[in-house]
Amino acid sequence: MQNFEHIRSHVGSRHTLRTNDPYLISVELDVDEGRRQGVYLAELEDGSGLSYLRISTPVGPFTGATGERCLRFNWEQRTGFLAVSDLAGSPYLQLCENRPYALLASDELDRIIVTLGRLGDRLERTISSGADLF
Repeated sequence: MQNFEHIRSHVGSRHTLRTNDPYLISVELDVDEGRRQGVYLAELEDGSGLSYLRISTPVGPFTGATGERCLRFNWEQRTGFLAVSDLAGSPYLQLCENRPYALLASDELDRIIVTLGRLGDRLERTISSGADLF
């Protein structure tokens, strides 16, 4: 994957794009028991101009979670980390992965999208007692 347009083309050939903005796309994955999970892909650039792809999925409101629990989760994960962002002015958890384009192959991108989507849905069910928050 050399740029965001390659990513858009690849992901769009496998999934219906729900969001299709210049540097942001999203898809909705079918996950366990008829549930669906949104996955977002966005381009990031570091201070030296190196481009990264951020793959993320919402997990749930940050309320009730502690920083320590999130850090312990991050320590145990091989793919994905928890981060806090804002949704309508309220903090919420996102499961994220950042990958440099230069190291991202199409099969790896497919694997990350599915892995984060499924794990994000399991985390959402865990913190919301089974409800679908998003």
